[in-house]
Amino acid sequence: MAAELPYDLAAALAHYREHGYARLGKLAEPERLVRMRDRIDAIMMGAVVHEGIFFQRDTDSGRYEDLSYGKGYEGPTLGYRKVEKLEKDPIFLEWITHPLFEPLAREVYGGDVTLYRALVFNKAAETGGSNLPWHQDGGDFWGLDREPSLQVWTALDDAPLDGGCLEIVPGSHLRGLVTKLGGVVPEPALLREEPEKKSVFLPVEAGEVILVHNHAWHRSSRSKTGLPRRALTVCYLDARTECRRKKRAPRSFFKVFPRA
Repeated sequence: MAAELPYDLAAALAHYREHGYARLGKLAEPERLVRMRDRIDAIMMGAVVHEGIFFQRDTDSGRYEDLSYGKGYEGPTLGYRKVEKLEKDPIFLEWITHPLFEPLAREVYGGDVTLYRALVFNKAAETGGSNLPWHQDGGDFWGLDREPSLQVWTALDDAPLDGGCLEIVPGSHLRGLVTKLGGVVPEPALLREEPEKKSVFLPVEAGEVILVHNHAWHRSSRSKTGLPRRALTVCYLDARTECRRKKRAPRSFFKVFPRA
C-alpha cells in the first residue's frame, strides 16, 4: 500500500520524528477543496446543521487572550475561529478517513487508530482572525491516558507568509511537554528558549498537507491578505487511548480505519 502513496512514507515519518513536522505535498484535489470550503461556510452560516458541532467565535481584537468560551453557536457568521467535531459531516469524514492517511497513522501508533478531534481553524477574510500563541497540543488538559502525537493539517486555502501560515520550532517535541497541563507555553519558557530564533515558517498553497507532532511548539499569526485562511486539523489517536476525565462521562473515540 505504501508504494501507491503520492508521497514517500518513510521519508515523511523520518522528518516528522526528527523535526516535529513534515510536508506531504499537495494531496487534496481542487474539487475536494471546493466542497470542504463550501461546506464549512455553510456550517458556520447555519445552512448545514449537525447536532454536537462545537463552535468558538473569534475575537474582534485579534488577541487570543480576548477569546470567549462556552457560547457555542452565536448565529450565522463567517467569523468563527474554530468549528470542531467535523467527523459528523460526510464531506469532512471522507477526508479524515482517506486511505492516504491510514498507513501513516498506523505506522505512528503501531496498530489501530481512533480520532481525538477534527476541526477547522478559520482566520476570517474581514478580520484576519486572531494570533495563536506558542503552544503544545497535549497534557492533562486533554484528559487522556496517553499522549497523542499525530496531527494532519490540510490547507483549505492558501496560507502564505503573511496569511496566517504555521510557524513551528523544529525538534521542540523531543523535550516533551513544558508543563503537565499542556497548552500555551508559559512566559518563563519563552524567555529561556527564545523560539523566534529557531522557528521556521511553513507557507502553503491550498491542498497541501503537513504532519505536526502534538508536542512541537507551534503558532500562527493573523492573516493580512484580506482572504479567508481555513485549515482542517485532524488529530489521530492510538486506539488503546482512553479518556480519564471524571467530571463528565468519559469520551469514547471514533475508530477511523476499521479493518475489514
